[in-house]
Amino acid sequence: MTNRQSPPTSQATALRWVLILTSTAYFMVILDTGALFTALPRMQRDLHAGLASLQWTVNSYGIAFAAGILTAAALGDRFGRRRVFNLGLALFTLSSAACALAPSTVVLTVARTVQGLGAAAVLPLSLTILTTAYPPQRRGLIVGIYGGLAGLAVASGPVVGGVVTEGLGWHWIFWLNVPIGLLATALATRLLPESHGAPERLDLPGVTLVTAGVVSLVWALVRASDAGWSSPEIVGTLVLGCVLLVLFVGRERRTPAPMLPLRLFRQRVFAVGNLTMFLMSGATFAAAFLITQEFQFARGYSPISAGLRLLPFFGTPMVIAPLAGALSDRIGRRPIMVTGLALQALGFAWVAARGSLDTSWIELVVALLVAGVGVSMAVPTVPTAVLSSVAETEMGKASGISYMAQRFGAVFAIAIASAVFAAHGDLSSPAAVTAGFRPALWSCVVFATLAALSAAAIRPPASRAHADTTAADTLVGA
Repeated sequence: MTNRQSPPTSQATALRWVLILTSTAYFMVILDTGALFTALPRMQRDLHAGLASLQWTVNSYGIAFAAGILTAAALGDRFGRRRVFNLGLALFTLSSAACALAPSTVVLTVARTVQGLGAAAVLPLSLTILTTAYPPQRRGLIVGIYGGLAGLAVASGPVVGGVVTEGLGWHWIFWLNVPIGLLATALATRLLPESHGAPERLDLPGVTLVTAGVVSLVWALVRASDAGWSSPEIVGTLVLGCVLLVLFVGRERRTPAPMLPLRLFRQRVFAVGNLTMFLMSGATFAAAFLITQEFQFARGYSPISAGLRLLPFFGTPMVIAPLAGALSDRIGRRPIMVTGLALQALGFAWVAARGSLDTSWIELVVALLVAGVGVSMAVPTVPTAVLSSVAETEMGKASGISYMAQRFGAVFAIAIASAVFAAHGDLSSPAAVTAGFRPALWSCVVFATLAALSAAAIRPPASRAHADTTAADTLVGA
């Protein structure tokens, strides 16, 4: 059920504004995430933060995003997608200013949490607003442009982060969002069409249970190296996290309007595909987090130099992903995604095995290129397989679940990799950083290897043209 109000301009101009505003918001959120990685070491130095505090600035955002995305989509269907999108954009913008002004990691973590809630509304609703505004025969091209900008943001994020951090300071990564966000919010209020979906009951208790459960488990992983794995704090939070997640699953089975419909997981492709996305995203984000620290803390590279060395890893999706998607239409998705995830594991294993201070940075960049090519092969194929396994009417909910799986994968993998790092090294010296970096990166290899194995278990049904196109477009750049 859709209720549109015509924008106050000609139809062609109105549609152009829809593309410009939704793409700008999407680009800003994706760019901010990538730019942050190269700024983390400078933030650590200026705020006198340890590794645990540093990872909370990343994970607080990821947890808020993952927990809020399905709720934001439901709120948009009920109260108006433009209204909730604008609220999310304003929230993201104001919290960016709070991040820039943060005097400590505690304040920064709180601001990043709010920023994650804003992003949870912007990312899914921007695509929904865009696709509902354009007629079906033009959506492929328009969403392709939208997805291409996401790829550009992913590729340029580390370099932009390095240039801004080195030239102006890490605060400006967040300040840059403010004028863009304020202008986009003001224009979106006037120029975006309003639409509604079928109103659903909000599963706020479900959101609370899954968020509290994840926070408890991540807290235990972050604190374990300091408090000890057998300490009452760690054992208690681990037990609490598991209990909360069990309660969450129990609620989702009983409630008439669950945030996570368990019936979807009866489809093997959907269940295994989301597991693959959880593991793939975890390996990718945790490796990027670790390698950024290794390049700057251990090897002494500037933020710009680190960003340029990360470009082969982050930039490959722009070239490889479209080719992999086209090839998968001819030979099938399973061989492409299994090969790609195996290459990701191989590339990370190469870096972990050879990542000493005596190893040339050129060799490490080549290894990262191998991993980047691999994950780029999986970026279009795994989401397409997942969303092709559900009915068209369930794609909105299914894509939200896939986003959530990716973000929670990143949260858990960063927490686990950081715990391994803290058990073997610290940030006190280049040698100590490398001593923790190599075993921590092996944990990313484990995630990538498990992703390849789970991808091998995905046997997609016969493809549906519309489903495949929607699936690839929906999750590109996620």
